[in-house]
Amino acid sequence: MQGVRRKVVHATLYEGVAILMLAVLMQPVTGKGLAETGPFAIACSVIAVLWNMAFNTLFEAWERRQTDRRRTPRRRALHAIGYEGGLVMMTLPVIAWSLDMGWWDAFLTDLGLVALFLVYTFCFNWVFDHLFGLPASAH
Repeated sequence: MQGVRRKVVHATLYEGVAILMLAVLMQPVTGKGLAETGPFAIACSVIAVLWNMAFNTLFEAWERRQTDRRRTPRRRALHAIGYEGGLVMMTLPVIAWSLDMGWWDAFLTDLGLVALFLVYTFCFNWVFDHLFGLPASAH
C-alpha cells in the first residue's frame, strides 16, 4: 500500500487505536468513567491531528527558507520538541478542565501522555509497517 491511501489508513488506525487506548488507560488514573475519558480522548486526538497539520506546514515553510535543508538529527530534534511542546500547551487546558484537575496535576499527566505516546508511536509504526509493508521511500 502506497501514497495517499497508505497515509489515510495509517492516520485513521493510529488515531482510532490511540483514542481507545487513552480512554481506557485514563479511567484508573483519573477515577473517571468512559463517559468522561472517551470524549477527552477524542478531543486530544482532534487537537493532535490539527496541530500536526498546522505545525508541519509552518515547519516546512521555515525549512524551505533555509540555505541547508538537510534533515539533520538537530533539525529532527527541534521538530519533535516544537511539535510536542506545542501539543502540551494545547492539551494542558483540556486535561485540566475535562478531567477536573489542577494545573500541576494536568501538566504531570500531560508529560506522562507524551512518554506513553512516544512508546505507542514507535510500536504502532513498527507493527503497521510489518502488516502493510514499507512505503516506497524506505526501499
